Amino acid sequence: MGMRTKTILCIGAGYVGGPTMAMVARQCPEYRVLVVDVDAARVHAWQSGEPPIYEPGLKELVAVSLNRNLFFSTDVAAGIAEADIIFVSVNTPTKTFGRGAGRAADLQYWEKTARQILAHARRDVIVVEKSTLPVRTAEAMERILRDSPADVGFEVLSNPEFLAEGTAVRDLENPDRVLIGGHDSASGRRAIEALIEIYAHWVPRERILTTNVWSSELSKLAANAFLAQRISSINSLSAICEATEANISEVSRAIGMDSRIGPRFLNASVGFGGSCFKKDILNLVYLCDHYGLGEVARYWEQVVLMNEYQEDRFVRKIVATMFNTVAGKRIAIFGASFKADTGDIRESPALRVCHALIEERAIVVVTDPQGLLNARRELAIYGDRVLFEDDPYAAACGAHAIALVTEWESFRTLDYQRIYAKMEKPAFVFDGRNCLDHAALYALGFNVLPVGQKSLIHQ
Repeated sequence: MGMRTKTILCIGAGYVGGPTMAMVARQCPEYRVLVVDVDAARVHAWQSGEPPIYEPGLKELVAVSLNRNLFFSTDVAAGIAEADIIFVSVNTPTKTFGRGAGRAADLQYWEKTARQILAHARRDVIVVEKSTLPVRTAEAMERILRDSPADVGFEVLSNPEFLAEGTAVRDLENPDRVLIGGHDSASGRRAIEALIEIYAHWVPRERILTTNVWSSELSKLAANAFLAQRISSINSLSAICEATEANISEVSRAIGMDSRIGPRFLNASVGFGGSCFKKDILNLVYLCDHYGLGEVARYWEQVVLMNEYQEDRFVRKIVATMFNTVAGKRIAIFGASFKADTGDIRESPALRVCHALIEERAIVVVTDPQGLLNARRELAIYGDRVLFEDDPYAAACGAHAIALVTEWESFRTLDYQRIYAKMEKPAFVFDGRNCLDHAALYALGFNVLPVGQKSLIHQ
């Protein structure tokens, strides 16, 4: 009788669960990989080979293993019953109600999942935290799972993801590190080794780090906090540059050449977005306050406040430059996604910019290569006060200004002479990513206002 094929289950088919399990299935063909989610439309999209999220290379990655050893289902209970290893990758948004609202993580979906695992597991299971969670959340899951029948054992590990949207497939294939947190006990060490064995199919063992559970949970929050801190730091300096006529690109290059600092995440912009940075920092802030570390909490909170300041400053510049009113003026918003190469608009600076301009009674027209459908849903509350265009040329036609807020390569290569000819005059470009050729735009007739650099204004 042959050995039973082991099943890896992932609960949650979102931005983390789907791509991660597609990579595991490709690299570990001897495992059966099952991804479950209660969202039937999302599961159907994965099953069809057309992932419900945009990520370069993801469709091709899924195609390698789909219906071979990679499967998607809405039957969570059956999946748990079959599983040997369960990755938990459910949504943990910031709470919008009750104690900790606006800062703490909302763990209701996570707790429901833990109780589902307890109810339906039929054999010893390794439970792997993949969602970003507060420190010591694994302890809470262990307390829930302790009520299991005597013949079913659980071991909880922390294995945070460090994916960047837009490069997720590449990050999965060649990660800087894989972090696994577990307990220093016989069963804990066995569970850690079982997870190491999966990743070691394609990740060199020297890049697989093991820690205790709490260090692993905190490392994820800390990594995102540090990255966001760099962005807020350079953005704070962009304001000084605009006041003094220093050039933030030159300053960034100068400090980035210091080997102790390095050049990454030093591009000044309208601000950071995405589902992780703000949520994880606010989670860290709440955690610090919980443990009585008020000064530490205020330090990290300032990273988020600076980001909001930068977004608001961008809008104030638009209004002030356009003669202190944008009422009735068509403004083309180039970008809805929080960054290029993703359709994810969560916490996108574009949304805050749109909200503010609509409140100023501008006619806002949004265009984006991948994020337009999500933007329509998010901004539907404004009805016909906001328009959506697939074609950036159509979006800019008749516009008084363009506000570039997402650094899509396609926006860099547009025919701006053609765009200028169809715009109202004077025509303005507010480059919130400093990714356009400002001198060339100025030569065409545009008034150009970058971030942290001298504005180019026709007199």
